[in-house]
Amino acid sequence: MFDTVLVANRGEIAVRVIRTLREMGIRSVAVHSDADAGALHTRLADVAVRLGPAPAAQSYLSIERVLAAAQGAGAQAIHPGYGFLSENVEFARACADAGVVFIGPPVAAIEAMGDKIRAKQTVMAAGVPVVPGRTEPGMSDAQVTDAAVAVGFPVLLKPSAGGGGKGMRVVRAKDELPDAIAAARREASSSFGDDTLLVERYVGNSRHIEVQVLGDAHGNVIHLGERECSLQRRHQKVIEEAPSPLLDTAGRASMGRAAVEAARAVGYTGAGTVEFIVDADRPRDFFFLEMNTRLQVEHPVTECITGLDLVEQQIRVAAGERLPIDQSDVTLDGHAIEARLYAEDPARGFLPQAGTVLGLAEPSGPGIRVDSSLAVGSVVGTDYDPMLAKVIAWAPDRETARARLVGALGRTSVLGVTTNAAFLRALLTDPDVVAGKLDTGLIERRGEALTAAEPVPFTVYAAAALALLVESEPAGPVVDRWDVSDGWRLGEPAWTVRRLQAGGGEPVEVRLRGRAAAAEVQVAAGAVPARAIRDGDRLRVTVGDQTTSYAVVHSGGMVWLAADGHVTGLREQERLSSAAGAAVGDGVVSSPMPGTVTVVQASVGDEVEAGTPLLVVEAMKMEHVLTAPIAGTVAELAVTAGQTVALDERLALVTPAAGPEQQEN
Repeated sequence: MFDTVLVANRGEIAVRVIRTLREMGIRSVAVHSDADAGALHTRLADVAVRLGPAPAAQSYLSIERVLAAAQGAGAQAIHPGYGFLSENVEFARACADAGVVFIGPPVAAIEAMGDKIRAKQTVMAAGVPVVPGRTEPGMSDAQVTDAAVAVGFPVLLKPSAGGGGKGMRVVRAKDELPDAIAAARREASSSFGDDTLLVERYVGNSRHIEVQVLGDAHGNVIHLGERECSLQRRHQKVIEEAPSPLLDTAGRASMGRAAVEAARAVGYTGAGTVEFIVDADRPRDFFFLEMNTRLQVEHPVTECITGLDLVEQQIRVAAGERLPIDQSDVTLDGHAIEARLYAEDPARGFLPQAGTVLGLAEPSGPGIRVDSSLAVGSVVGTDYDPMLAKVIAWAPDRETARARLVGALGRTSVLGVTTNAAFLRALLTDPDVVAGKLDTGLIERRGEALTAAEPVPFTVYAAAALALLVESEPAGPVVDRWDVSDGWRLGEPAWTVRRLQAGGGEPVEVRLRGRAAAAEVQVAAGAVPARAIRDGDRLRVTVGDQTTSYAVVHSGGMVWLAADGHVTGLREQERLSSAAGAAVGDGVVSSPMPGTVTVVQASVGDEVEAGTPLLVVEAMKMEHVLTAPIAGTVAELAVTAGQTVALDERLALVTPAAGPEQQEN
């Protein structure tokens, strides 16, 4: 067994692997970029080594720097986690050349299954059904176009390398292909260093089911049941569960056998996942999608129902040990569901968000597990994937597990960063999700029913204003009346006004008078009595006859409040940059997320139509194309490719085309 292992990753998976290493008595080495200096995984590890600057290509994706860190720290093995170098065949080969054990499958297995084109060809030869499409390597844009037309629309463009939905594009008509191909290649190259694409028929009414396999170097391969991963947005999994509510015993056995044979075909060792797409109306019809030659994000649900630590099994297999069980020993106990907590705003198209974690509450209790990299003070930037944590619930049956997870998410709050927690709760209470009637298009069909921003109650605006009032009041006895900003004056107290804005909504005016412990507050019509009292690290707020205990943080012009599973961020209006200052408001193009401008497609003076692409902003491995909001002339272009931009930063301006009357004048 190894005595030192380097974890070549970051975030919650690095924390997860380090904890197993600690339980096994193995010394752990963390690596980090400058952006992650002081991150939780670096503090939990026995040793932390700097790799380089924030860009992944200069840090987590640098084979040379990762190997140098391993050799410098005396690590005999490297665990790659998932993403980054986990399925990079050159990295696995470099580890072997350097005499460092790669905790993953052999190079040949990564080559066969890490490339989606070769993987499909391999399993086709073994008789496993695959989704119709074209999988020739090295197809040009013209060949991809021809393949899409031949397969028939809608089609799915997929990068041959990597996974996680990065670079995938659904194309529904031929005229969409040029932009879709360019965007898919850009994103694939950025995420995986390889822009090779394949084309598949897009199966709309589908379920995504995957099978966990384990193999050792002694020829033993088993499966540990399946996971349902059908709840997705933009081909990225959101909720996963095990076992699938769709499969019966016979279907489970059939899919499990196919997964094992696929793994055997390439001499697979370690933990891997064989992914299938299943017709929701014909569960016995399944098609091979791909094999992930690594640990999956959703591995905890399998651990919960099998009692196995998959990371430990990976390490033991890499050290040459045999699997401790065979197929007949595998039993599935109960049901587990996982929700992925992302730094994103569902109400704004799931755009990535950034910020500093100012306050944090993570759930616990019977059957609850949290895999997280969060800590107060953690900076959530735009350099990496936006996933922050995973909340997992286990119970003897699916309904109890689902209810436990909804409750756990209600006890999860991250102040300072917008997350998808409320969306996850809404999704888990959707009638079809409750009934187990899942498919990959469900989230898209529900649309605003799941993603619309929840209305902010007037009591939250009042609580935020009271919190600001408490903050401005002297901590001790009042010595001078003029030190208290409560609107006091001779005669009747005056009203003080706060203007607060939630998300992209309209500013709301809150009027206050009196001290926080005995105030009046007015949000809409009519004033009501209110008071705010500090209760340890919380603020106990009473508005009218309603009392709520809030966790409150005020920083950077934002007031964050968390109570009853709801987190609300309110910006003080006077600190907002005024968009109203632009006389041509409809022509302003602002960044919908903090990120980096990767492509500028227009120039000042260009005549454009509404919807013409102007530039591309990328954050957390996701691209967003910004288009002209109106027809007219590009009058201003304030950014260049490679420039970092902030949320809502003004990037361009389109002035409307002159009408007939203006032209005559």
